[in-house]
Amino acid sequence: MTSDATRTKGEKVLNNSSSSNGRAAPSRATVWRMFDRIAPRYDLLNRLLSLRRDVAWRNKVARYLPDVNQQKVLDIATGTADQLLSLFDKSDRIQSAVGIDLSPKMLELSQKKIAARKLDDRISLMQADALQIPFADGSFDAVTIAFGIRNVADVPEALAEMHRVLKPGGKALILEFSLPRNWLVRKLYSFHLRGILPRLGAMISGDRYAYCYLNETVETFPHGEEFCDLMRQAGFTGVQAVPLTFGIATIYHGGKPPLFDETTVS
Repeated sequence: MTSDATRTKGEKVLNNSSSSNGRAAPSRATVWRMFDRIAPRYDLLNRLLSLRRDVAWRNKVARYLPDVNQQKVLDIATGTADQLLSLFDKSDRIQSAVGIDLSPKMLELSQKKIAARKLDDRISLMQADALQIPFADGSFDAVTIAFGIRNVADVPEALAEMHRVLKPGGKALILEFSLPRNWLVRKLYSFHLRGILPRLGAMISGDRYAYCYLNETVETFPHGEEFCDLMRQAGFTGVQAVPLTFGIATIYHGGKPPLFDETTVS
């Protein structure tokens, strides 16, 4: 669990977040219901709206898995299991994995995709909350979350839970949208987020709110060094941010300290 001081500092960062046009961050309460509504078109829209860059981004996450064999992996906010399936595609070091999500419709789609890939015996799914992960301390070698951390109601608590269920020496891998540092790229990207994405998303999914929510959460969520600080406050070490595609997305990775420093062992 997070300390009161860490929680206050982390919540202050999130509560004070606002986009460049002064909008406050939208509520994350019961956001899983929104994902239930858009589940049937979720994968299609991800590919269209990112020009399939989301596939490449997920593939790169596997590069930062721990350097151990027979890994057990937890994927939080697993959605339609794209991140889990990508990890299995790109790494032969994973023994088993669990995907959790609050959206039952997303989990239904995940199960079909996992079955189609004949990975039922290695990947299990359950409906569960990122703020109350139903596993014991030190259960996993790696914990991943792709495009989901900005949707949780309490980011410091979610990070603390990720840290808790990791084994000592394990790693957290977080893939999330971010804002480009280059002013021209950022301006073009903001136009896409505000002008194109909500309209195209509404046309295909029939849910304009979901894609207005997407652009608002992207613009108001802490990114870069600000998010790295949240991970450090949760106890992660060696935290780094790896920008992707001009900074449109970022992989954040950090470790749970081992029980002892292996460099001191002769």
